[in-house]
Amino acid sequence: MDDTKASTSDWRAELPANAFDKVDDGDDLAFYAPPRLVSHIDDAAVAALTAYYARIMPAQAVVLDLMSSWISHLPATPATAEVIGHGMNAVELAANDRLARWFVNDLNATPILPLSDASIDVALCCVGVQYLQQPVPVFAEVRRVLRAGGRFAVSYSNRCFPTKAVRIWRALDIAGQAQLIRLYMERSGFGAVETEVLADGSRGDPLVVVAGTK
Repeated sequence: MDDTKASTSDWRAELPANAFDKVDDGDDLAFYAPPRLVSHIDDAAVAALTAYYARIMPAQAVVLDLMSSWISHLPATPATAEVIGHGMNAVELAANDRLARWFVNDLNATPILPLSDASIDVALCCVGVQYLQQPVPVFAEVRRVLRAGGRFAVSYSNRCFPTKAVRIWRALDIAGQAQLIRLYMERSGFGAVETEVLADGSRGDPLVVVAGTK
């Protein structure tokens, strides 16, 4: 039996039955329809994230920017071969000049990526994981599209749209949220999962990244 398939089928049993409830259970695409051309973390956190991306990204990488917006916080170097964006708002994605192509999809409704197997070198998700109601199937899809040895880096802060963040995320502190993402990673088949504090929050927004390897 494929261990990854087995783990993605029973991961919900490890968490409370209402873990992925939201205060606002209305249509997510409708909620995100108004463009929000703002930064969701402060300048110091952005700089820390950009520096982290520069450390982990190989030259000429094909990058998937999952749950993206009008800005991807990518470094100028190393140069990328292609950046593919996913998000919930076409206006925001069209404004992102780092994206070579992009697609809109509500991953809570359809946790599928329209990308070929083993076609991506690095996958990124910045301050979006807290909204996923089917995180392990989504993470498994990310793993599917990554090439062997590819990294998936999930970063988060203490900001969110509270009515759209899932119940378990809102109930945890920042350390507990890292453990939750680790669970998502491990149950979807990622290995070598590491947590790194990029900004401790003492002078601005905190920023933590949890990354795993296919």
